[in-house]
Amino acid sequence: MKYVGQDSKEKIVQRFAQYVSPGKAETFKAYDMQFVFGRREGPYVWDAVSGKRLINCHCNGGVFNLGHRNPIIIQALKDSLDELDIGNHHLISEQRALLAEKLAGLMPGDIDCTVFGVGGGEAIDLAIKLARGYTGKFNIISAQGGYHGHTGFALATGDEQYRAPFGPNLPGFIQVPFNDIDALSKALNKETAAVIFETIPATLGMPLPDPDYYKKVNELCARHSTLLIIDEVQTGLGRTGKLWGIENYDTVPDIIVIGKGLSGGIYPMSATCFRRKYMDFFRQNPFIHISTYGGAEVGCPVAAAVLEESSRPEFLQNVTDLASVFAEAFAALKKKHSRILVGLRQLGLMMGIEMVNEDCGPLMTKACYDQGILAIYANNNKRVCQLLPPLIIDSNVAGEIISGIDTALKETADFLGLK
Repeated sequence: MKYVGQDSKEKIVQRFAQYVSPGKAETFKAYDMQFVFGRREGPYVWDAVSGKRLINCHCNGGVFNLGHRNPIIIQALKDSLDELDIGNHHLISEQRALLAEKLAGLMPGDIDCTVFGVGGGEAIDLAIKLARGYTGKFNIISAQGGYHGHTGFALATGDEQYRAPFGPNLPGFIQVPFNDIDALSKALNKETAAVIFETIPATLGMPLPDPDYYKKVNELCARHSTLLIIDEVQTGLGRTGKLWGIENYDTVPDIIVIGKGLSGGIYPMSATCFRRKYMDFFRQNPFIHISTYGGAEVGCPVAAAVLEESSRPEFLQNVTDLASVFAEAFAALKKKHSRILVGLRQLGLMMGIEMVNEDCGPLMTKACYDQGILAIYANNNKRVCQLLPPLIIDSNVAGEIISGIDTALKETADFLGLK
C-alpha cells in the first residue's frame, strides 16, 4: 500500500505527537488505544501497523453512513476529477445549482434553497447569520448540553465546556433544557431570532424528544416570528430510517443544516437549506457570506451520489429493519446485564447505550475497542455510549456488533464491581 503503514507504530505516534497533537497521543496511550487508521472498507477499519480490525460504530458522527470507501462514491469523485476542480465561489456554478436543485427535491415542505459550506460548524454559523439578518433580531436559543460545532456562532450555542477556555460567551445566546417546552416558552420572546436544536442531541447522550415536542416548538416560534433551525448534521441522510430525522416528528422547520454524511466520507461538504422567502436577505446582500471551498464543484457530484444512495427506499428500509434487530437484541441484553444496562436510546440506527453511571461510558468505550468495536461515549452525558454503525451493514455485521457489546457490558460491569 502506498500511503498506509510506511513506518513503525512508535514512529507514527511520535510524529503525530510532535507535529499534530501531543494531548491526543498521550490520551490514547493511557487507554492503550493507539489505533492508526490504515486500510478501510465498508464498516471496517484496520490498524495501519498491527492489522487490528474495528467495526466503525462511531462513524465520525455519520461521516461514514455509507461505509468506508463506498465504491459508488469513489467512482463519483474519480469521474468528477476528470473535468472539475474547486471552481470559483464568486461566480455562477452549474454544479452547485444542480446539487441544490436535488436537495430541494428531497427536503421536507417548502425548503428549497441552499448555501453550501465545508463543515457543519460553518453551516450552523450561516444559519444563525441568516436568522439574525432576515429577522433583524438578536437572541438565539439552544439546548443545554447540546453541540453544534467548534466555530464562532456554533460554539456559542453549545455546551459551556467547549467555550469556557476562550472567555465569556457571546451576547444574545440563551440555553434551555432540551425537551422542556415550558422552559422554551419562558425564554422565547419578540427579541428571539432563532431557536436551534439537534433533532436528537448526540453529544448529550441521544435523549429522544417527546413525539409532539417539535410541533410545539414550531408553534412557539411561529407565534414570535422566530426561525426554527434544525441541526441534522448527524441525524440526516437516513440515520433514523427516514431521510431527515425531523420527518419522524412531522415538522417542517425554517432551516435545516446538514453535513458529515453529505461528504460520503470522501469530499467535505455541508449545506444550510432554507425556505425561499429567506433568500430575500441574500438577494439584498449577495456577497455577504463567502466560503472559498463551500460547495466545491469537484465535490458536488460526490454529494449528489450520496443523496441518490441515501434516499433510495430500499436503503432506508434496511435501516428500519436493522433497527428492529438492535432493539430486540438490547431488550435481551438489558435482562442479562441489568446491573449496568439501563436501556437503548434509539431512533433507527441513531442509538445510545444508556448505563447506570458516568464511569460507564469511558470504560465501555475501551471495552468495546478491545472487542473490535469503535464506539465512543457521549461527552456531555458519560452514562451513554454512542452507537452509530454504518447504514450499509447487514444482519451478520449487526450480530458481530451485538456480540461484542454483550462481552463489553460484562467486562465494564465487572471492572466497576457493579452488583
